[in-house]
Amino acid sequence: MTFKLKPIVAGVALALTANSAFAADSVQQQLQAQQELIKQQQAAIEQLSRQVKENQDAVEAAVEAVETGSGESAMDKVTVGGYGELHYNNLTGEGGASDKKSIDFHRFVLMFGYEFSDNVRFFSEVELEHSLSGDGKPGEVELEQAYIDWDFADNWTSRSGLFLLPVGLLNETHEPDTFYGVERNNVEKYILPTTWWEAGTGVIGRLDNGVTVQGFVHSGLETSADSKYSIRSGRQKVAKANAEDLAATIAVSYAGVPGLTVGGSFQYQGDLTQSADAEAGSAYMVEGHFDWQYDAFTLRGLYAMWTLDGNGPESIGADEQTGWYLEPSYKVTEKLGVFARYSTWDNQAGDSADSAKAQTDFGINYWLHPRVVFKADYQMQDNDNGKDQKGFNLGVGYSF
Repeated sequence: MTFKLKPIVAGVALALTANSAFAADSVQQQLQAQQELIKQQQAAIEQLSRQVKENQDAVEAAVEAVETGSGESAMDKVTVGGYGELHYNNLTGEGGASDKKSIDFHRFVLMFGYEFSDNVRFFSEVELEHSLSGDGKPGEVELEQAYIDWDFADNWTSRSGLFLLPVGLLNETHEPDTFYGVERNNVEKYILPTTWWEAGTGVIGRLDNGVTVQGFVHSGLETSADSKYSIRSGRQKVAKANAEDLAATIAVSYAGVPGLTVGGSFQYQGDLTQSADAEAGSAYMVEGHFDWQYDAFTLRGLYAMWTLDGNGPESIGADEQTGWYLEPSYKVTEKLGVFARYSTWDNQAGDSADSAKAQTDFGINYWLHPRVVFKADYQMQDNDNGKDQKGFNLGVGYSF
């Protein structure tokens, strides 16, 4: 029996070749499938990485927001302050002047502020004078400040609302621990009617060279012949105030030298009676002041003058109203200070009538704490009309 090997070998070779080709195709398909799977897995990993990164960024942003204060409560932006002073006066009248023996919680003040943002703030001040207010009571409740400050540029602030005018030494800074004497000086009471606030708007510029400039348009005074055109009686206190005639105030101060502050202000009003008195007219005020401190010694002084137009003020000498004072003081220790002050003022300086008044004060301040002070002083008046008051005053005050 004979076999033909060639056909058999050819068949086997063909079968092996076909099987090898099929196996190669299968391996290639598997490799391609694995590569496709790897690509899909890489895409999924990249997407997951992006999601993780986004989540990390969100968490970090939230943490940073909390750390930078966006998580603060509203109360964290609120500020609270205040001051108060109790006075005892024991004065004896001479030449027809009345005696004054009284004890009075003269002022109780609370201040509230709120910071809306880094450049927008609110500030307010409410005061109760003489402990009791209401019908037949000696005191009153007053809103003395309520304004918005807006820092619209570097060193420049816009102020709008109800605010203290930038005049004199005491009107803006009159907490009892910041000045000598139980009572505020009479020049900044009767010529510059401290505390003097108005409603309006204006700007404050604090320059790098130590100069501060301020300018405001605001409500004005309303004097009358019945009050002898007295400046202090003209305060309307922004209580349904007559705004027939507005006023404007400009103030400049310089504090570029350590220990020294000098400044002044100017005010103009078209009609000081709010157009109610045909015999009166416009008025302007000019004042200058300084505060100089050298070691334990301090010297401060002020001059102020009003000029009123019209036959009405001129007929009684009220067309000129002037005053000035000089006050040296010395800190014996960090807690104890002594002072003396001479002041003179005249609300009818335009004629030769005996209307000028003068007062000499001397006394001590004792600061139990930098913001808690006990005061004692003695006053002697020497008025042209002979109606004088002499005696002593005691007081305690605080601020926070």
